[in-house]
Amino acid sequence: MLYDNFAMLTKREMLIRLVKLLKENNFTKGITYIPIEMRPRNKRSVSCCVHKDRYIIKHKLISVLGFEVTGEDIYLVDLEVFAQRALEHKNMKENILTVVHEACSACMQSQYFVTNMCRGCEGRPCMMNCPKGAVSFKGGKATISQEDCVSCGLCQKVCPYHAIVYTPVPCEEVCPVKAITKKEDGTEHIDKDKCIYCGKCMQACPYGAIMERCKVVDIFKSLNNPEKKVIAIPAPSIYGQFDASPGQILSAIKQIGFDEVVEVALGAEDTSRFESEELEERIKEGQPFMTTSCCPAYVGWVNKHAQQLQPFVSHTYSPMVYAAKRAKELYPGAEVVFIGPCLAKRYEAESVQEVDYIMSFEELGAFMVAYGVDVASCEAMPLNAEVSKFSRGYAQAGGVRAAIVNAVGNGYTTLSVEGLDRKNQNLLKNMIKKPDAQFVEVMACEGGCVNGPCSLAPYSLSKRLIKKAIQ
Repeated sequence: MLYDNFAMLTKREMLIRLVKLLKENNFTKGITYIPIEMRPRNKRSVSCCVHKDRYIIKHKLISVLGFEVTGEDIYLVDLEVFAQRALEHKNMKENILTVVHEACSACMQSQYFVTNMCRGCEGRPCMMNCPKGAVSFKGGKATISQEDCVSCGLCQKVCPYHAIVYTPVPCEEVCPVKAITKKEDGTEHIDKDKCIYCGKCMQACPYGAIMERCKVVDIFKSLNNPEKKVIAIPAPSIYGQFDASPGQILSAIKQIGFDEVVEVALGAEDTSRFESEELEERIKEGQPFMTTSCCPAYVGWVNKHAQQLQPFVSHTYSPMVYAAKRAKELYPGAEVVFIGPCLAKRYEAESVQEVDYIMSFEELGAFMVAYGVDVASCEAMPLNAEVSKFSRGYAQAGGVRAAIVNAVGNGYTTLSVEGLDRKNQNLLKNMIKKPDAQFVEVMACEGGCVNGPCSLAPYSLSKRLIKKAIQ
C-alpha cells in the first residue's frame, strides 16, 4: 500500500526540477546543480555526509533519465553529459527497473535476533523448541546462530517476553515472485526473467534505491514539437488523484501541452464488450472459468510463474490498448501517451504498437507543478457520453467484475482477487482443478489500480475520490 515517505518526496522533487529545467530550456546546464540544491550544506544529511547525499541524488537522476546505473565509468561522467544524451536520443534502456547501488544501503539479510528484552528465563522455550539448535544462552541471555538458523520463526512465537524480532529486507519481503535478491556485495539485484513489474519493491524500499525508467524527457520533446500531435489517454484511476471533477482533471492534463485527451475508460467500454462476449463463448464451449487480462502484472505472473493458467486468461486487450487504438483512428499519425499509476504498463506498452509513451501519475504531477497548473481551478471539459460509470469503475477492485456482470447479467458466478500474495497465487492455481467462479477478476494491487505503485495520492484518499467521481 502507498504511504508518504521522504524517499518518495525526493523522487518527486527530482522529477519537478527536471521538468522545470526542460521548460526553462536550461536542462543540460541546470541538472548539474540539482544535487547541490537538494542537499545544501546547511541541511542535515540523510546518509553519513552531504557528499554521499549528493552522490546518491546524482545516481538517481541518471536512472530517471533512463540510463543504467552500472559500470565504473559512471563515476567519471558528469550529469550534463547524461542530460545531453537524453535530449539527443530516445530513452532506450533495456530494463524498466534498476537498483541505484549507491542508494541501496545493503540491508542485512533477513534474520531473527534477540533484543535486550530477553530475561533469561528458566523455561527457555526458544532453545527447547528450535529444530536446528540455533539458540543458545550466553551470560544468561539468548543468542541465535545465524549460520544454523533456518528462519522458521518458532523461537519468536514461543518467547513469552516477545524478545525475539524478525528483521526483513523490505524489497525482498514484498516481492510476490522472489525476483529480487542480494548480490555478493549486499546490494539488491532484480531478475527480469522473474519480475512481473508490480512495483511493490519500489514502494517498499526505504532508501528509494529502486528506480523506474522515466520518459519525461521524451514526452517533453514530443509535447514541444510543433510538427507532432500528442494525445493523452489517462487511466480511470486518475480521478482518484486530485480533489476535482473528472472534467477539470482532463482539462488540466490538456493544459500541459497535449493536443487532445481521450479517456482510457472509453477503451474500457470495448474491453467490457469483448470480454463479456468471450466469457459467454468460452463457457458454452465447456471451459470452467476465465480470468481477466487487463492487469499486466497479473498477465506477467501467469506467463512467467503460472503457465498452466494461460488457457484460462482472457484474450481481450486491456482498456489502454483499445483507447490507444481509438486515439490513433481519430488522430492519424499522432503519438499516444498513456497516463497511469501502473509500472507494469511500461512493460505492456513495449508489446503493442498503439502506445508510444507511458507517463506515471508522479510524472504527470511533476509537469503540473512545473507548469503551474491548479487542477481545482481549471474549467471542466465535457465528458464523453459514451463512457459509463462501469468503465470508470475499472479503477477499483471489483470494477471489471461489475462491468462484466452489467454486460452479461447475473447468470455467471464471479470473483474478485486483489493482490498476488502467496495465498491468492495458490487460489488461482487451484482453480484449474476446482474453480471458485466462472469469471475471475485479478488485480495485482490490493484495492485495484487506485492503489498502483506510481500513484500520487495515498490509497485511503484515492479510494474516496474515485467513488465520488464515479457517482
